[in-house]
Amino acid sequence: MLTLTVGPPANGGSCVARHDDGRVVFVRYALPGEVVVARVTSERGSHWHAEAVEILEASPDRVDSACRIAGVDGSGCCDLAFAAPEAARRLKGDVVANQLQRLGGHTWEGAAEEVGSTGATGWRTRVRLDVAAGGPQAGQAGFHRYHSTELVTDLSCAQVPDGMLAGLDGAKWPPGAQLHVVLDDQGARHVVQTGPRSNRKASTQVVEGSYEATQRVGDRTWSVPVTAFWQAHRDAAPTYSALVEDWARLDAGMTAWDLYGGAGVFAATLAEAVGPTGHVLSVDTSRGSAKAARTALADLGWVEVLTESVRRALTTQRRRADVAVLDPPRTGAGREVIDLLAAADVPRIVHIGCEAASFARDVGIYRGHGYAVEQIRVFDSFPLTHHVECVAVLSRA
Repeated sequence: MLTLTVGPPANGGSCVARHDDGRVVFVRYALPGEVVVARVTSERGSHWHAEAVEILEASPDRVDSACRIAGVDGSGCCDLAFAAPEAARRLKGDVVANQLQRLGGHTWEGAAEEVGSTGATGWRTRVRLDVAAGGPQAGQAGFHRYHSTELVTDLSCAQVPDGMLAGLDGAKWPPGAQLHVVLDDQGARHVVQTGPRSNRKASTQVVEGSYEATQRVGDRTWSVPVTAFWQAHRDAAPTYSALVEDWARLDAGMTAWDLYGGAGVFAATLAEAVGPTGHVLSVDTSRGSAKAARTALADLGWVEVLTESVRRALTTQRRRADVAVLDPPRTGAGREVIDLLAAADVPRIVHIGCEAASFARDVGIYRGHGYAVEQIRVFDSFPLTHHVECVAVLSRA
């Protein structure tokens, strides 16, 4: 056990402290300025990872945990449930600012913004549960402990609305399966079981509701597979859609690329802006998402939905885009894709990132190609956790 005075927040949900010998210690479940007793969980050469098991001097930003199953020896779901929401948003802003400076060479200051009016609890509408494959928990669904294969089978996570996971506990599922649970925009619950794998094939079974969930943004409706991507926060999709509409600055007849487009939420927004004389290309590798996009956008004949990798799609485009919108996975778009965008001479980019370090690295690559950062906004789209959603608009003359 170590007694530590905790310093600033680090990316990934920890805060930085220093041991008496100068070694850096990344401490989870602690806040800046606190004095804690910490248990070392791993040693990695020049630094250790630890978790605060006793708070000797608490920060004024510490509150009673909003999630009863999270924390030390609990579920890894709500790793900032002990921080006041406004303090958590400040910490997330500090983390993004640090990553942008270190990895992107860009100075930014601010706090994460609240999304919608739901508050810090009950905001999540999509959940994936794992089912224990063996041992005393075999057949029980649950959330993983932090960096562990062990499950917490109490399903009362504070992110989830009351009743969303009702009746899914207990040892009644095929060991090794996964449960995908969605509460859609009609208020209907859908539960789809995938796996376990048998003879190298994974079965899919609708347990409750249907395989597709109804989602809405504005006046448009999507039928999205329960196993496909849709924003987890109930207010995230309309929030980002409105921001893309504002920042894209499109006029009738222009061309827009919606890259990593999923079910085509941004494609719909871009299509309304460019009109029938324009063109929108939406690209994603998911066949389920592409099908949902084609169905939802069938009335917009100037939208092309392509099921392909973004990298391959960019190498085949002959029409120059006036704007590109990117919403890549946690690993970011990366150098190869951004190099292709720069080579295509796309003058305006709206880039969305759900991991601070990947987002900052991508911003740095854009800047290396001569793009200037016009504006950045950071959203607290995952309350009670350290995760954020970052959006940048970049331009190049």
